[in-house]
Amino acid sequence: MLIDHLIYAAPDLPAAVADLQERFGVRAQAGGRHPGRGTRNALLALGPHTYLEIIAPDPGQPEPPAPRPFSLDGLSRGRLASWALACGDIDAAIARARSRGYDPGDAAAGQRTAPGGTVLRWRATLNTAADGLIPFLISWGNTAHPATSAPRGLTLEAFHLEHPDPPSLAPLLTALSADVQIRPAAAAALIARLSGPNGSHVLR
Repeated sequence: MLIDHLIYAAPDLPAAVADLQERFGVRAQAGGRHPGRGTRNALLALGPHTYLEIIAPDPGQPEPPAPRPFSLDGLSRGRLASWALACGDIDAAIARARSRGYDPGDAAAGQRTAPGGTVLRWRATLNTAADGLIPFLISWGNTAHPATSAPRGLTLEAFHLEHPDPPSLAPLLTALSADVQIRPAAAAALIARLSGPNGSHVLR
């Protein structure tokens, strides 16, 4: 299992970037806008092939026709909202998950333009489950992985899930070959421990 990226959803992008910089000691770099979705992002590398995506509503876009992803429309504070698994062959990974009893959805094409003009293209599954605790799949194809150009300095030390009923998630994670610990807790949550210039701290 290779975590491609963690998604930190926030109501305001500049505020979230400043908050995470104060907490962890590295400032995220603007990623770009998602046309038609009403969102924009900023990125931080968490390793050579893993990154943190900070995503928030984009005030420079009109209201999108559908709700923004990751429950952004009703968000009052930042939180880890989802995560993605890297796939070399996303179609094979989808077929394997379906054969194991979980349908992650078809792979849809996406793209965004970075501030420098580079166009990033990817394919990712669309189904979400268990309030973002079940990851989606993503493949970057011939596009350079975002972690290679995002600001460095942070490392993903540990990652686990919390849920009131861990056994209910286990078959879905197994179908995706997601080897991650699920700890019992009163509420569902994604928990990451990041280390950087300001030490080691939890992000949830």
